[in-house]
Amino acid sequence: MENNTVKEPSTKKGAAKDDVVLPKLGFLGMLRWAWRQLTSMRTALLLLLLLAVGAVPGSLFPQRASNPANVTQYLTDHPTSGPILDWFKLFDVYSSPWFAAIYLLLFTSLVGCVLPRAKIHWKAMRSVPPRTPKRLSRLSEYGTVEIPAGSGIDAETAIKDAAAVLKKRRYRVDVRDLGTDRPSVGAEVGFLKEVGNLVFHTSLIGVLAAVAISGLFGYSGQRVLVEGETFVNTLVGYDTFTPGAYFNEDRLSPYSVQLDKLEVKYDRESPGHYGQPLDFNATLTTKDAPGAAAKQQTLKVNDPVALGGTDIYLVGNGYAPVVTVKDGKGNIAFQGPVITIPTDGAYTSLLVIKVPDAKPNQLGFVGFFLPTALVDDKGVAYGSDPDPFNPQLNLNAYTGDLGLDSGVPRNVYTLDTSKLKQINGRDLKAGGIVLGPSQTYTLPGGNGSISFDGIKRFAALDVRHDPGQVYVLIFSVLALGGLIASLFMNRRRVWVRTGNHPDGRTMVEFGLLARGEDHRLAAESAAISKALHAKWVVPLEAAVQNGEQGNRPEGDQQENSDAESGVTMASKDQ
Repeated sequence: MENNTVKEPSTKKGAAKDDVVLPKLGFLGMLRWAWRQLTSMRTALLLLLLLAVGAVPGSLFPQRASNPANVTQYLTDHPTSGPILDWFKLFDVYSSPWFAAIYLLLFTSLVGCVLPRAKIHWKAMRSVPPRTPKRLSRLSEYGTVEIPAGSGIDAETAIKDAAAVLKKRRYRVDVRDLGTDRPSVGAEVGFLKEVGNLVFHTSLIGVLAAVAISGLFGYSGQRVLVEGETFVNTLVGYDTFTPGAYFNEDRLSPYSVQLDKLEVKYDRESPGHYGQPLDFNATLTTKDAPGAAAKQQTLKVNDPVALGGTDIYLVGNGYAPVVTVKDGKGNIAFQGPVITIPTDGAYTSLLVIKVPDAKPNQLGFVGFFLPTALVDDKGVAYGSDPDPFNPQLNLNAYTGDLGLDSGVPRNVYTLDTSKLKQINGRDLKAGGIVLGPSQTYTLPGGNGSISFDGIKRFAALDVRHDPGQVYVLIFSVLALGGLIASLFMNRRRVWVRTGNHPDGRTMVEFGLLARGEDHRLAAESAAISKALHAKWVVPLEAAVQNGEQGNRPEGDQQENSDAESGVTMASKDQ
């Protein structure tokens, strides 16, 4: 009896000669394996997900590039966890080594995926369609066409006609086996499906590169301009500024922008939308360079002004009451417009005034501005309309150390009153400060006075330099086009084989096969069948109906007579 026992490989030094010895991978083999793992589509998708997860801390923690004051405050408030987070670069996410590593690995993975596939697809496009299968009836779609005897169409003529039909349907054809008793043709279509797939992935690489260029060399800044003020494109001209990782101050174009007037139109006709804003127009005077000619331009919402390689957007607006503050010695300690923060549709706006130069005591004011003030039955003022029909200032005054000389950055829109003495307020004997245009209020305790001189508007501008913006748009459109092509185009193969029947007929069979899922393959098979019938059978039937059968051989005339007799007999039976 034959022994079928499998011998276990020996682990001793004296192993048998027939033991299996696995080859060593080696250093080059390890590198090849690592490259294949990196350039797989699974790894690319994993890296894309990891990149999205890695960007989350950038929105959870303050970033040093955009807001260093908040980072400093966070480290002060969290002495234990703050340094740990800083060591992991969570306050510099987008310029951190680990984020850059993920980005570069994703870029490399996509390039490694696309290049080999592009090479393979290029070879496939240049190669001939695969050989004709022996049994077309086993394919997904199968059909036959019978060319009657006496038509003058033999197998070779039929296969050439079939190739012409497939070419008309934009197939790439290859006629083969001519001179034999069973010639055939192979055809392919749908190469644009893989082209679209490659374009999609290549465009993703382009988007990543364009975004990287914007992140490295771009910048963004914000500036609030009051009517009549001028902004010059320098670092000191911005209220806030966010530079790219490789930003260079020398690349700032020295243009200037002056806000001449900001006009806001409100709905004054619709009962349900009365008072809602309809349009915002900021009239600007711009100069491309210090010595350039001035130009008048109009800035609107979602309609930026392009200047000096940047786009200037209108992102906000509001009122800036003009006030004058005199200190206890009668000197003007502050004079000018004050930026307010709108809180509702009636433009009820919060404002803070800090006067560190007042003598003998520093002064601070906190309150709100009402464009159109009304007073309720309890004596409380409220805003009723966004237009300045009855403007009013309502303020509380404080004295003491404002904390501006400590060297710690302070928010200009907030006032820390914990170490200040309140000298005005509704709950105090002196009462609150209520001012209309051209009115002045004398502060108690010899601390000076404050006057309401007028109203101006302000515009909040967002300035962006995005060198990769155009390329992101181009590659995004290409990616969308490639995705549509890869989803809605199908790769198909068609084979047609002909043969001469002993009785004179020409037999044609065809089969279709799709690469992947193709729900329209049956419809394509029916369309090809119809086209082949239209090429051979329909003209013959038309010739018979027109009386041309007399010119055909006697056998065909007899067959047609028998067919007509059969139709007549069937009609009589009915």
